[in-house]
Amino acid sequence: MTQQESVPHTVEKIGGTSMSRAHELRDSIFIGDRENGAIYGRIFVVSAFGGITDMLLEHKKSGTPGVYALFNNADNDQGWSDALNKVADAMCERHAEILDDNGDRDAADQFVRERIAGARSCLIDLQRLCSYGHFRLDQHMMTIRELLSGLGEAHSAYATVLMLQRAGVNARFVDLSGWRDEETFSLDERIRRAFEGVDLSSELPIVTGYAQCEEGLMRAFDRGYSEVTFSRIGVLTGASEAIIHKEFHLSSADPKVVGLDAVQKIGRTNYDVADQLSNMGMEAIHPKAAKHLRQAGIPLRVTNAFEPRDPGTLIDDEPAEESRVEIVTGLGVYALELFEQDMVGVKGYDTAVLDVLTRHNVRIVSKTSNANTITHYLDAPLKSVRRVERDLERLYPLAAISARNLAVVSVIGCSLAGLGVMSKGLAALEAAGIDPVSLQKTTRDVDVQFIVPRDRMDDAIRALHGALVPAEEGAHPARPKLAAA
Repeated sequence: MTQQESVPHTVEKIGGTSMSRAHELRDSIFIGDRENGAIYGRIFVVSAFGGITDMLLEHKKSGTPGVYALFNNADNDQGWSDALNKVADAMCERHAEILDDNGDRDAADQFVRERIAGARSCLIDLQRLCSYGHFRLDQHMMTIRELLSGLGEAHSAYATVLMLQRAGVNARFVDLSGWRDEETFSLDERIRRAFEGVDLSSELPIVTGYAQCEEGLMRAFDRGYSEVTFSRIGVLTGASEAIIHKEFHLSSADPKVVGLDAVQKIGRTNYDVADQLSNMGMEAIHPKAAKHLRQAGIPLRVTNAFEPRDPGTLIDDEPAEESRVEIVTGLGVYALELFEQDMVGVKGYDTAVLDVLTRHNVRIVSKTSNANTITHYLDAPLKSVRRVERDLERLYPLAAISARNLAVVSVIGCSLAGLGVMSKGLAALEAAGIDPVSLQKTTRDVDVQFIVPRDRMDDAIRALHGALVPAEEGAHPARPKLAAA
């Protein structure tokens, strides 16, 4: 048994938007009304302050280029170098908001200067090296992406430690980013080495969400890496529970769509539902991270970071106690349809389509097929879908291939058995004047998907939520700070 496993503890993750309100977090989940030893027995894994990773890489939603994207397409040093200067300024502004002591601010400023200067030197040296024909820049871009991403988490963790130490907490900076390390370790080995000597009974570790490792977290998970780090820390240290702190409760729908008074906090669900949420882009937790926790028997709790007395929603591996609809959510998709008369009785069409989708890194939300038609519902930009269409047209010149802009509205629960979700859902959509394009249900009774026109997605969510998630007297409203995710 390791030192950490001998101390009962939790592992807890805080996202970037919440980290930008670190002062409030200090007075809620970091310290709050805890005294003495009650502050400890917890490990916090933190993301970069809100917006910093977007500036370092690219904007997650709009695609606006950050340092990484500018460097990757640079004709000269000026663009990406100026962007890196802006990152440094933004970092200093962020920690100035949470550090009240001038000495702490100076220490954080120096930390930023050293890390930014080191990253800049690496990029300049690499650019110079790759000006020779023997070296290819594209072979190093994933390493650069990881280097830049790690700057954000290291900064937020370091600044948070300074803030907590000033408040009298024995906080400890645990840097998994591999900064200036001469060796490369596996993810598990890096975590084990970083936690050697950490006493969870008297120290509060603040850990970087990014971990440099030989597997390459970003290569496998891109920006979902922090949840994988979080889950592995929980498994390797023997945590009793994993907790994700968000700015909202995990609720029955997006309150911006159905209304704040209509949504309900879920309260209790299981990992099957968490998987369905990930598939619908809701990101309660990355599927790989959920798998680690699930296999280790560690329950996951999703809480509102700014309501520390509320237990939030517990996710475990227990079967449903009763059938109920827990969440109604929607996702805009492109329906890629391949119709080929010669498909009847012939194998291989589906495999060929999947190969093309994989080559273009297009995510499949759902799919259907019959004798001569295969339809994939894709979560991807239109330009990627068009590339897939062109490849399929070359493979099957006689096929009719089309893409439609639709939405998948999914009704999800641990068990939907006996609820008549399909019939009640269709009646609710008809009453709302919505003609569904398609309807899908698996044999496991955990979700029903209604495919509707894209411009009717929100209307469909409201109709289905109203019909299938009736308001409960005395139920705790979700009261999210932002839309449920």
